[in-house]
Order: sequence, then C-alpha cells, then structure tokens
Amino acid sequence: MICLEWLHWMTNRRYRTYVRMYAPMDSLKIIIEKHADGYVSYPIGLKGVVVGQGETYDDALADVKSAINFHIETFGDDAFVSDSPVLEAFVAETQLAA
Repeated sequence: MICLEWLHWMTNRRYRTYVRMYAPMDSLKIIIEKHADGYVSYPIGLKGVVVGQGETYDDALADVKSAINFHIETFGDDAFVSDSPVLEAFVAETQLAA
C-alpha cells in the first residue's frame, strides 16, 4: 500500500504552485487543478491514467487518493514509472505565439 500521509500535510498548507518534497520512495506528488466547475487531480509518477475530481480541493484530493490505491492494488509494482522519482514539480506559464 502506498503512503499518502504527506498529502494531508500538503492539503493543510494549500501548496498549489510550487511543490518541493523530500518524500520517501513510497509517496507520490499530486497535481490539483482548479477549474470553473470544480477541481481535477492526478498523480505524477504512475503509469496509465489516474484522475480524481471533486467540487472542492479536499474532495478532489480524496478522490485521487482512492484512485491511486485502486490502481496500485490492481497493477502492483507495474503501476510505477521505473525512471527516477519526481523530486520537484513546478507550474509555469508562458505566452503563446500570436
């Protein structure tokens, strides 16, 4: 079973733009996007498509935690990307060419 305890720590501090975690190998980073009609969340570092959603930040986080656990229970170690783990995740914005 994957350890997702650090997600609760992140949730309480509402990190959304820059995430820097020195997390153990048994944790994942989660991206949570706010849209007009709710929130969408997905992990970095898993093979396949794992997505959560909800009307609130906390709902989307809880939904993706459940989806991650199901994905890992289904695929086991094959669910993880075999490359090196993501150490940091950044969100950047750029202008598009006109």
